[in-house]
Amino acid sequence: MTRTLNTLGRAALVVAVLAIATHVFAAEIGRIKVAKGTVTIERDGGTVPATVGTRVQTSDRIRTAADSSVGITMDDDSLLSAGPNSVLSLERYAFDATTNQGRFDAALNKGTLSVISGRIAKQSPEAMTVRTPAIILGVRGTTFVVSANE
Repeated sequence: MTRTLNTLGRAALVVAVLAIATHVFAAEIGRIKVAKGTVTIERDGGTVPATVGTRVQTSDRIRTAADSSVGITMDDDSLLSAGPNSVLSLERYAFDATTNQGRFDAALNKGTLSVISGRIAKQSPEAMTVRTPAIILGVRGTTFVVSANE
């Protein structure tokens, strides 16, 4: 019986480790390329510093302070730049690097955002949107700047 419990315990441990690893790696969708001043990421109920090299994940909320800005490169090569006093939510992201198919939805809750769309929008222009409190922008494989005030 002890041997059965040890075997079951090991199997449960392996399943738990794989589930955690899959969750962590599957959720990564881009990387912080530039961070000036105080930039944070709100994730899973906590806050972590957004330093150069930090991987961003679906459902992350990126905040910049008054003297701060951040540049993010998504896995499809979309470039996002948020200015001072910005709050950017990465709501949904799925990308197949083989077909360039996917979906990217973000929300600028406050501040300014500059976007150069990547492979998702170039493959399917309707597959990328940026929402603000006042409007929803459908990205059509282009470059744009948007501002959202409180």
